[in-house]
Amino acid sequence: MKSDYLNGTPYTMIQKKDMYHFSGDTELLGRFLKVNHKDTVLDIGCSSGALLLYAAMHQPRSLTGIDLFEEVIETARENMELNGVEADLSVCRLQDFKGKQFSLLICNPPYFNTASPDLLSDNPVIQAARHEVFLTPDELFENSARLMADQAKLMIVHRASRIPELFEKAEKYGLRCVRMKIAYEAEGKRAKSAAMEFRRAQTAELFIEPPAYLNRRETI
Repeated sequence: MKSDYLNGTPYTMIQKKDMYHFSGDTELLGRFLKVNHKDTVLDIGCSSGALLLYAAMHQPRSLTGIDLFEEVIETARENMELNGVEADLSVCRLQDFKGKQFSLLICNPPYFNTASPDLLSDNPVIQAARHEVFLTPDELFENSARLMADQAKLMIVHRASRIPELFEKAEKYGLRCVRMKIAYEAEGKRAKSAAMEFRRAQTAELFIEPPAYLNRRETI
């Protein structure tokens, strides 16, 4: 089976038909991650494992991934084995996930709050990855806050147009954005997406990194 190179890493990945494939937003968040050797990492909605592999480059203490579908988790396991990376992978909704807390949570959540069922994908795996059917922003922030250890970080990527909404919802659960990188398709284009780091911080200033241009890999 063909494997694809994961930009900015030494890894390759199997990407199966009818599953969510990594994108420029995946790479944006993957390169945005700041991971240290003591971190315990949870990837929420890990899909085929791309963000786990970005985190693995920094050799954290542990890697954990959860997703909704057994076939997705099996593909993530294949990709971990392909690259010699150890990760604890399980089928579970974030809302039902229990156990230890983590020092770093990462997530490429669904972006679209689709009101009409006619606009949803017929593929449940793609539907879960793209549409807020199984995970809303409120559920993401509420349950991430529950699973965050002291001084923990939550790092996500989302649509730039929804930044104000995300900041408001995060604050409901005691989280504030302290670092952000905004991505554009190219110079002169509208903002497309943003990688964001949230912490439990009452008065933290927001540090905005230089922009990323998705048509220029060196800026990501």
